[in-house]
Amino acid sequence: MIGSLEGEVLLTLQRLKKASARQVLASLNRPGTPLAYTTVATVLARLHAKGLVRRTREPCRGGQRYVYRSVDFEHKYLVNVLRGVVTLFGPSGVVHLNEELAKLKPSEERELRRRLKL
Repeated sequence: MIGSLEGEVLLTLQRLKKASARQVLASLNRPGTPLAYTTVATVLARLHAKGLVRRTREPCRGGQRYVYRSVDFEHKYLVNVLRGVVTLFGPSGVVHLNEELAKLKPSEERELRRRLKL
């Protein structure tokens, strides 16, 4: 699962395609809701640990920095949510999930299959 700030960072990085923590911070900061650089850097590191972003090192003034790239996180996220349902609720959760999936319209089912790459 991802939190709201993680979601904002992911969407920002997806829009920017590739960015350092400072660039993500500049894109996220709005008057009245300032974020700290360390907060954004920590969120990016956690997203990297979850496999939701990629990063490479590049030289910069005074040393090196990570540059982050967005990845297709939607598929991985949806699969993790489905695994969470199975883990948390066991067989009864799977039965309920199947019942809910059976209620989908054909277009919704196709879209879900596309997103899950099935």
